[in-house]
Amino acid sequence: MHPESQPVAPSPAPAATGVRLPWGEVPAGVRACAEERWGGAVVAAVSQAGGFSPGVAARVRLAGGRRLFVKAVGPEPNPRSPAFHRREAAIAAVLPASVPVPRLLDRVETEGWVVLAYEEIAGRQPREPWAARDLARVLDATEALAARLTPAPPIGAPSLAEDDSFRHWRLLLEGYEAGEAEAADTVAGLPAGAGERLADLAEREAGWPEAVAGTTLLHCDLRADNLLLTPDPERPVDVVGMGPSVLMGAPGLRPLLDAHLTARGADPAAVATALVGLAGLFLTSAARPAPPGLPTLRPFQRAQGEAALAWLRASWGGV
Repeated sequence: MHPESQPVAPSPAPAATGVRLPWGEVPAGVRACAEERWGGAVVAAVSQAGGFSPGVAARVRLAGGRRLFVKAVGPEPNPRSPAFHRREAAIAAVLPASVPVPRLLDRVETEGWVVLAYEEIAGRQPREPWAARDLARVLDATEALAARLTPAPPIGAPSLAEDDSFRHWRLLLEGYEAGEAEAADTVAGLPAGAGERLADLAEREAGWPEAVAGTTLLHCDLRADNLLLTPDPERPVDVVGMGPSVLMGAPGLRPLLDAHLTARGADPAAVATALVGLAGLFLTSAARPAPPGLPTLRPFQRAQGEAALAWLRASWGGV
């Protein structure tokens, strides 16, 4: 066998790990304000590596023994991050008590910082690459949680079907046809076959509102780094949105995801359109410079986009 034709092991999927800020590096005034409200100084803080936020994500223990999970972010290095925390807090604060999610216990805003304190949940993140046993546990949770969140409680969450930002393929096609250099570079860097089907992808993406319309409250950003496996199996999951993050490291688990969706009557055309929309989001975003404070985000988005297209082609009719 010629050396160049030797089998090559696939590259490991990029980890969903950003650059976390230790609790001790939060401005002293912000820490003092939060600790006064919590009733004790933080005497131990263990940062959690998963996720891309440039802020704090830590399990903390207070002087009196109380334990919390704390998220905190300021206006630097990414000025958009505090708004994400505010939106998260607004929704978490009004979730029904029957929904099995960590409870938001406190929200502090001072000096441009947003600090959120949740109840600490004992558990572990799914191992990566995903194992079939972990994925089966997560998928089993979807039915019970969907039943509790359908119809969606009146908490002011935006409608996914009304999210008009899912025009990624169409905007890319417009730019490419207009001769824009940035669009041409993005198209040139797409996974094999995607550039040649750009018009088809853009046409299919236009069906996004109908494909994702529904009455269930979704998380919409679930991955291994956003999940904990606990003795209680009922934890939140959105299967199609989570699938690419699973398959980019464990493509052999595709039949398990497919069987779950098929058994629950998922419309193949709607699944296909949703995957097209997600692939467009991930791949066009991955072609841009990294946002401030999130240097590891773009490779992860690229891997998810490639996995979404591969899943689409293998199971849901391609484009």
